Amino acid sequence: MIDPANSVDATADVLIADSRIAEVGPNSSKDATASIDASGLIVCPGFVDIHAHLREPGFEHKETIASGTLAAARGGFTTVCAMPNTEPPIDSAGMIEFILRMAQTQGAVRVLPIACITRGRAGKELADLAELAQVGAVAFTDDGAPIADPHLMRRALEYAGMLGVPVTDHCEDPMLSAGGVMHEGWVSTRLGLQGIPASAEETMVARDIALAEATGSHVHIAHVSTAGSVDTIRLAKSHGVRVTAEVTPHHLALTHEAIIGSGEAPGGLAYDTNAKVNPPLRTPSDVAACIEGLRDGTIDCIATDHAPHAIQDKLCEFDSAAFGISGLETALGLALRALSLEEAIPALTIGPVRALGLDHHVEGLGTLSVGAPGDVVLLDPDAEWTVEPEVFASKGKNTPLAGSTLRARVMIAIYGGRIAFDGR
Repeated sequence: MIDPANSVDATADVLIADSRIAEVGPNSSKDATASIDASGLIVCPGFVDIHAHLREPGFEHKETIASGTLAAARGGFTTVCAMPNTEPPIDSAGMIEFILRMAQTQGAVRVLPIACITRGRAGKELADLAELAQVGAVAFTDDGAPIADPHLMRRALEYAGMLGVPVTDHCEDPMLSAGGVMHEGWVSTRLGLQGIPASAEETMVARDIALAEATGSHVHIAHVSTAGSVDTIRLAKSHGVRVTAEVTPHHLALTHEAIIGSGEAPGGLAYDTNAKVNPPLRTPSDVAACIEGLRDGTIDCIATDHAPHAIQDKLCEFDSAAFGISGLETALGLALRALSLEEAIPALTIGPVRALGLDHHVEGLGTLSVGAPGDVVLLDPDAEWTVEPEVFASKGKNTPLAGSTLRARVMIAIYGGRIAFDGR
C-alpha cells in the first residue's frame, strides 16, 4: 500500500465499509464480506485529475460524461474536474447543476465542476463567481482561452480570493501565439509550420504571478510546458506568492520531435496531428525542467488535460487539426517514462487535491485515511501493455502513442466502495 498523504509505504489490508475507508493495517480485512486478492499489486488512493475535458454538453460526439468517466476509471482516476469549455459553457448555476446531475446518474467516478471566469468564456465580463462557487464550482477558468485583459484577470483574482476559490489560467499570450500550431523550433522550421514560442506562455505566467502577488489570491498555472515557466514559478514560490501549477504526462515524456514520428509509434508519420496539443510539445530541455520542477515541488501535480476529439478533427491537414490528446487511459504509463512510481503516485493523488484545495469539497480526498472516500486503485507496476486507441473507453482515439508499449497497468479502480473498472 502506498498512501503518500500519510507517508505510508507498507504491506497492509484496506477495509472499505459504507463507501468509506474503515480500517487500514495488518488483517484489517478479517471481517470483510467480500475481498480482492491484491497480492503482487500496489494499492493506492484513487487518482485525481484536475484538468479534463468531458465535452458534455454540446460536443457529445467527442466525449460524454459517461464515456469520459469510464475512461477515467480505466486510467485509475476516481475523481475528475470537468473543464467549462462546453457549449453552452459552464458559466451559470444551472450548468453546474447539470454537470453534477449527469455525473450522479451516468458517471462511473466523481466529477467536480470547474466554472468559467467570464460569461460565455468571451473574456469580456466576469461570470457570477459567488453563485458558481455556492453551487459547487471548485475553481474558475476559461481554459483554452487565456484571460488576455490583465485588468479583468486582476478582478477575477480579487473576487475569487474573497470566495476562497483558486483561479486557473491557460497561460498564453494570444498575440505571440497567433497562427502557431506547434512549438517554435527546429522541427517547426523543418516542417514549414508556424511556431508558438516559449515566450507566449512565459510572459503570461509572469503576469498572472504578479497579479496573484498584488491581490494575495491563489492562481493555478495550467499545463506548464517550458523551462522559463518553471523557473518563474519556483522564484514566486520562494517569495511566498500563492501559486500552484500542474504538468501533463505528455509534457513530461514527449517532445516536439513526436510530430515527425521520431520517438513514438512504430512507423509514425511526419505531421502527426495526434501530437498537436496546446501548449505544444516542447524541447528536451523543457521536458527536463518540467520533470525537475515536479520533483522539487515547484510543480504541484500531474493533470491529464484529457482532450478527446472526433476522428475528423485530427484526420486533416496539420494547420487545420484540433489541439489535444486523449490522455486519461495512458496517463500513468506515460508519466512513468519520466518518473518513478514513488514520484508519480503523490503527483496523481494528494498533489492535485492540495493544489486546488479539493479536500474542502471532499474530505479525505486523495488519501487512504480512515473515513476518507472509498476511492482505491490497484495497479500492477510491472505489467507492460501496448496502446490500442481503438479499445479506449473514451470516444477520443487521438493519441500519438498508438502501438507504443507502456509500463504499469491499472487492474481495478474502486469508487465509493464499488468497482468502477475491473481489468483483471
